[in-house]
Amino acid sequence: MGALITASALAPGRRRVTDRAVHVYTGLAQQVREVGLLRRARGFYLALGAGLLLGLGGAVTGFVLLDHSWLQLLIAGAFGVLFTQVAFLGHEASHRQVLSSGKGNDRVGWWLAVALVGISYSWWMDKHTRHHGNPNRIGKDPDIEVDTVSFIAEDAAASRGLLRWITRHQGLFFVPLLLLEGLNLHAKSVRSLWRTRTQPGRRVELAVLAGRFVVVLTVVFASLPLGMAFAFLGVQLAVFGLYMGASFAPNHIGMAVVPREEKLDFFSKQVRTSRNVSGGWWATALMGGLNYQIEHHLFPSMARPHLAAARRLVREHCRAHDVAYTETNLVSAWGIVLRYMNQVGLSARHSFSCPALASLR
Repeated sequence: MGALITASALAPGRRRVTDRAVHVYTGLAQQVREVGLLRRARGFYLALGAGLLLGLGGAVTGFVLLDHSWLQLLIAGAFGVLFTQVAFLGHEASHRQVLSSGKGNDRVGWWLAVALVGISYSWWMDKHTRHHGNPNRIGKDPDIEVDTVSFIAEDAAASRGLLRWITRHQGLFFVPLLLLEGLNLHAKSVRSLWRTRTQPGRRVELAVLAGRFVVVLTVVFASLPLGMAFAFLGVQLAVFGLYMGASFAPNHIGMAVVPREEKLDFFSKQVRTSRNVSGGWWATALMGGLNYQIEHHLFPSMARPHLAAARRLVREHCRAHDVAYTETNLVSAWGIVLRYMNQVGLSARHSFSCPALASLR
């Protein structure tokens, strides 16, 4: 998995959707339903919500009691971790995992994302829904579009100027750039809402986001000396961005990239482009259930506590139908991610090494 996977590497000869391929997934889905793995886990999410509320309360208390001590930076880091965990819960609500009602889940996800984390829910839903529909598909998955770094060799070869220099060294810069991802997510949320004039509820989202930022900035700058206030916000955003990026990056980076015209059945498409991270309960707690990425993509509405049991069924199903199931530990997963990003970045050294670009000359 350390080798660069190009758009044509998924399957030679154009895989086509067949009745048998569709049956592979429906058979697995029936198994999952029969053993009750699609039922809600209200007790788990109630306990998780209460724990996060207590954690946020403890962080606020620490912020008040520490006054002007530089130990405030530890509180800032705690807020970064807590906001990421809240984002995980909002992600699960957006997938209808928390409550029975779709509208109820959307309300929970909206308030968690917009009011607490400071990210546009409508922007996230649009982006994430497109990702789930076509993971790692060129031209369809927004998560592999150019965003300072390139995820596809063709994009790296097309980079110019300062971006080209960054791309050439993106394997080295990838983790440091994640420290800015928190700021990037906030900025993209506001920019998306500002530009999309027809987005329903955009004014409410913008108002709540603005209120959230005003409250946070006012409290921090009114309570701390100027330098410490900037340091506090810097640490909080850096921890939030790094934690978010470190949890999402191992899921798909370095897995097969699907060409635009490729026809794949749902089961193969979701399994072949996703990677699980082993580690059991601690990995699940650390990554908010994203460590079971294959099962999450196959059954997006499955509650976090049921993913481990689903993994056993999915692995057996993949083995029976000769579909590659990718799982590795977190350290190895990150090694794959960094090698892949480095190899993609090297394409920026050769402007016309990409056949697609060469054909346009």
